[in-house]
Amino acid sequence: MRKNCIVIPVFCIFIRCSRNASPTGIRRLSLTATNSKGDMTLKFTVKEVLQFVEENDVKFVRLVFFDVFGIKKNISIMSDELESVFEHGANIVPSNIDGFGGTDNSDLLLFPDPSTIKILPWRPQNGRVARLLCDIKNPNGTPFEGDVRSVLKNAVDQAEQMGFYTRVGVACEFYLFRLDDNGLPTRIPHDNAGYLDVAPLDKGENVRRQICLTLEEMGIDPLSSHHENGPGQNEIDFRHSDLLSAADDFVTFKDVVKTSAASNGLFASFMPKPLPDKSGSGMHINLMLSKYGYNIFKDSGSGLNEHAQSFIAGILAHAAEMTVFFNPLSNSYARFGSHKAPDTVDWSYQGFHSLIRMPEVTTDQARVDFRSPDPSCNPYLAFALLLYAGMDGINQKMKLAPPAEDTHSSSKLPLSLDEAVRCAENSQFIQNCLPPMIYRNYLSMKSAEVKAALSSVEQRQQTEERYFEVI
Repeated sequence: MRKNCIVIPVFCIFIRCSRNASPTGIRRLSLTATNSKGDMTLKFTVKEVLQFVEENDVKFVRLVFFDVFGIKKNISIMSDELESVFEHGANIVPSNIDGFGGTDNSDLLLFPDPSTIKILPWRPQNGRVARLLCDIKNPNGTPFEGDVRSVLKNAVDQAEQMGFYTRVGVACEFYLFRLDDNGLPTRIPHDNAGYLDVAPLDKGENVRRQICLTLEEMGIDPLSSHHENGPGQNEIDFRHSDLLSAADDFVTFKDVVKTSAASNGLFASFMPKPLPDKSGSGMHINLMLSKYGYNIFKDSGSGLNEHAQSFIAGILAHAAEMTVFFNPLSNSYARFGSHKAPDTVDWSYQGFHSLIRMPEVTTDQARVDFRSPDPSCNPYLAFALLLYAGMDGINQKMKLAPPAEDTHSSSKLPLSLDEAVRCAENSQFIQNCLPPMIYRNYLSMKSAEVKAALSSVEQRQQTEERYFEVI
């Protein structure tokens, strides 16, 4: 073990290298920087990544990016090309990617973010495969308007300019289903266990164990895991981190879940409501917000402070407009209003049916638990809009209505994808938050999906099946 410590005015940087730090023999390179706000971030230079790739026998590098719906796309290059790609980018054709159409460019360029390097543990150990998440740029070097990671970066930057620093933890549910004799997914759950059940009734514990260990090996920190209410339904919760890291980790988590399930002869689905009469799968977003190092959601005895109230009021004010981005499938709306999934626009301290919960407000763990999103959403857009809505509440000094414990909200979330699209189409707030191309293409494609589903029962069923395997 070799340690170096370099002290500079703003950062204290610790470099740790170990040749045999993991069971797979991967030489780990971790560069951890603590900035002036006390946040822990991982940073790598291009030179360090190239050295890491060489020392770990990485032969293939996946360059990963996302369409406007958060669906992962990638190209694979040989590791010898990585240095050139860091400098010049890798070409992609936008016209073939959902939501990227309409751009005047014949091509776009992927530039890897060196801080996102991860080896894929489930790929062969000889000639390893690594992945890098990429920023998307135009040929002239300017950011591409449809790059959803850039949307989230901009939201975080704007909040920080106001003096607010955000951390988020995600709690995500998913189902494990059996495969048929041809290896195709069925709707037959892996088990018939219920909430917090244990083996042998809970047959998912070994899969969850494999998921958590794989995530740790990739440098992602799960907090806990358990069996959920539905048969074959599981949940894994994550520690709080900065918004961009949380979004990056969430999309990686979905890959790990699907890969671990497949290695156990199962299929993992993140569909919001895969079984009509059982619990839906949600993606709860737990948001912490601080100013001058103080958690603004903490109640010190005099109630929620003004910033906290306005932040929550902003989210509630824009909830209906944002719903199509938190719940992008027609199947998403089958989940609302049942098995504790919210359908009203309200908040409470402890109510599990509320859109927003405020648990542990008297502790340093005080947070906003936003409960309507589901795992089919694009986390980059979801996190960005949630932050923008809260900041808008603070800027406009919005007043917070009493909690659901004291009153009853008559305001409802959209009850269908069609209604959610119409709410967003009439939203000046959404237009102000998202680049025009993302706003236009996202809603246009969702509107077309609604029309197709309304015109044909068969089309609706085909759409449901397509998303069942993709999400």
